[in-house]
Amino acid sequence: MQENFNTKPWWLEFPNNIGSENLFEANEAKGLTSREAKIRLAKFGFNTFNETQAKSLLFQYLQRFKNPLVIILLVASAISAFTGELTNFLIISFMVLLSVTLDFFQEYRANAAALKLKQSVSIRTLVLRDGLPQEIDANFIVPGDIVMLSAGNLIPADGVILEAKDFFVRQALLTGESYPVEKRPDKPADTAINLQDASNALFMGTSVISGSATMLVIKTGADTAVGEIADKVSQPSKPTSFEIGTHRFGLLIMRLTIFMVMFVLFVNAYFHKPWLESFLFAVALAVGLTPELLPMVVSVTLSRGAMRMAKKKMIVKRLSAIQDLGSMDVLCTDKTGTLTEAKIKLEKHIDALGKTSERVIELAYFNSFFESGLKSPLDEAIISHQHVEIGTWKKVDEVPFDFERRRVSVLIDNGESRWLIVKGAPDEIIGLCSHYELEGAKNSEVLDEASRLLLRIEQHKLEEDGFRVLGIAWRKVTFDHQHAVLGDEAELVFVGFAAFLDPPKEGVAEALESLKKVGVAIKIVTGDSELVTRHVCNQLKISVIGQLTGAEVALMDDYALRAKVESINLFCRMNPSQKDRVILALKSNGHVVGYLGDGINDAPPLHSADVGMSVESAVDVAKEAADIILLKQDLHVLHAGVMEGRRTFSNIMKYMMMGTSSNFGNMFSMAGAALFLPFLPMLPTQILLNNILYDISELPIPLDKVDAADTHNPRVLNIDFIRNFMFVIGPISSMFDFLTFYVMLVMLQANEQLFQTGWFVESLCTQVMVIFIIRTRGNPLKSHAHPLLIATSLMIVGIAIILPFTSIGTYFGFVSPPTKFYLILGGMMFTYLCMVELAKQVFYHNYKLLKVGN
Repeated sequence: MQENFNTKPWWLEFPNNIGSENLFEANEAKGLTSREAKIRLAKFGFNTFNETQAKSLLFQYLQRFKNPLVIILLVASAISAFTGELTNFLIISFMVLLSVTLDFFQEYRANAAALKLKQSVSIRTLVLRDGLPQEIDANFIVPGDIVMLSAGNLIPADGVILEAKDFFVRQALLTGESYPVEKRPDKPADTAINLQDASNALFMGTSVISGSATMLVIKTGADTAVGEIADKVSQPSKPTSFEIGTHRFGLLIMRLTIFMVMFVLFVNAYFHKPWLESFLFAVALAVGLTPELLPMVVSVTLSRGAMRMAKKKMIVKRLSAIQDLGSMDVLCTDKTGTLTEAKIKLEKHIDALGKTSERVIELAYFNSFFESGLKSPLDEAIISHQHVEIGTWKKVDEVPFDFERRRVSVLIDNGESRWLIVKGAPDEIIGLCSHYELEGAKNSEVLDEASRLLLRIEQHKLEEDGFRVLGIAWRKVTFDHQHAVLGDEAELVFVGFAAFLDPPKEGVAEALESLKKVGVAIKIVTGDSELVTRHVCNQLKISVIGQLTGAEVALMDDYALRAKVESINLFCRMNPSQKDRVILALKSNGHVVGYLGDGINDAPPLHSADVGMSVESAVDVAKEAADIILLKQDLHVLHAGVMEGRRTFSNIMKYMMMGTSSNFGNMFSMAGAALFLPFLPMLPTQILLNNILYDISELPIPLDKVDAADTHNPRVLNIDFIRNFMFVIGPISSMFDFLTFYVMLVMLQANEQLFQTGWFVESLCTQVMVIFIIRTRGNPLKSHAHPLLIATSLMIVGIAIILPFTSIGTYFGFVSPPTKFYLILGGMMFTYLCMVELAKQVFYHNYKLLKVGN
């Protein structure tokens, strides 16, 4: 995408309330003072554009009343008031306010806790304040700030370069060009307005590939180039499996609700029952069917999961990622730093004949020392291995490393000679060479096919022994060669190999085995060679079932890759786009995919995975793309996070299953009762009271314990499973409701009020107590619920039994039932719970057989 500006370039424009002269006078040596920064922050606001400004608590609360059912209830209560039904008006209004307030309070607390955790891993930027470099949250950057940038940073705002050294930026976000662009402090000769022509301009959201620079911030937040075109460049993330499942769940409930309401209205109209009561009854029936606490239960459950994961050294940036982590059945991970210690040491530096060579370490040292990009662990190992005297050598130019070329070149000069030194993947380096050195720079031979074969054999020997290998080459150039370009990387003289060891991380084998036992397949996706990676796999006792290289992936179309990835667990020599294709292929096959990475090259797969994971020490680009940040790069921590995700998912499923099965049974009974009763089986206010008391009993579900069987394998939200469970348990609830009708009408000869009271007590007691049956797949006597869930459930049952004997109960139309009713109720509840337990066991048994059969 190429973006044009309407008039002159933005770097010639400044915010209206701060003159250009004043802005440029932000002292380049000392930067802004803290006081100036606070003033400008007040003027321009926070450096954000992708999040809406925080709304007031009152506005957030009032938004809760946009729910269509809430609006209908309030309208219905107002109609009641106008028709003289003041008691109904007060009761309905109170119930609606209580429900909305409860929902708002719980979700507000959950979101506040989650936001606090997310802010703890926000992007930090190095700025000059009060004359000193300070690391601050990027949201607090203001126009006039002096920002210091280096490889791996995200550019935090729009600005102009003051100083730069071999500074290359990837700005595909704005221009669509994937290749890095060099930026310099000089201004363009004309007022060209195309982004790719703005050689001195930096843009928010683009990333630094190599080099270093100092930037003067001109615009922040919504005033930036990205902010102005945010709607064009931002694409909504594809819905996760959990989001798709909840959407389907909502459609299921909506269909049932519409059917029930229309049925009740039709029946009541046919029997000429009062239209207002019939309308209120139908609306209350809809409320009873709707799991209106589901958003709150999901938010609270996920936020509590996020806080528990924080204690386990994992910070969640996107709450729903917890669910995705629990559902993850494939984890793709890089090798270095995850399976290995990332404490790389240079072990060998040998020439083309396999002899130890000081010439190799000298040239490798020059290349790593003068390279201005992000120093890799290999560079650090070279520099720390042995000090080489730089003398009068100075860097002239550089071709920075990129993941397509897999090499870096530096052009250096000492006043007597000018050399181009190239270091990179040995396959690439050997292919660029025409000669090779024998014993120093003065002796070289033509590199023919036989010699190339011998070099590759030496390379493979090193890799088979577990060494990571770099090829080192050079060539002499003339003094008028002022710039290093890609075309210079040819006709090189091969010097030798630098070989490194990165030992496997202690405890990784056990962690991988733990993940395997809970159904998570591990696939290694790395830029390293297959020989080195296989050696590490052997040390960690990882069975390689199949492998693909980046070159092979490049020859496949997406359909072929989708067919191949299932039988492969080792992907080697992968560049970023190939890593991304592997992730997308696995997702297309129906897997929930996690990706763990920490480098610039990991940003695309981190973004594409269902759940992207990075570490606190990762580059900004990786941390920004990740959903979860590991404060401790340890697969044991990841295993704990997977189990927490599954526990969170299980508790959300509990609410869905309990709410739909019991509510469906009771509401179906109400609709059926409308066929033969001369009066409403339960008053609208009684239905609302029943519903809110039941919801209160389920509030502690986010705290509940989860059976080990529910966390043993990854699970996704299966709406067919929930629907089938509802159709099994719901009818049992309805059967006992109709038995209650018989008891009330035949055995107790109940009038209208006694009938409504008896059914209210029975329906509330049964649907609350059945929580303890449905919450576990196993024996409810062996699976212990959270004490708070037990307490609230028993409290609600107690309220249901006592309420008819209180003065409050009379306002809801209740009367005192006879003692005989409670004796019968006790027997019915016991029988009901036993039948539900039996049906549950049969259901899960058949479900298990069905899964095995498939």
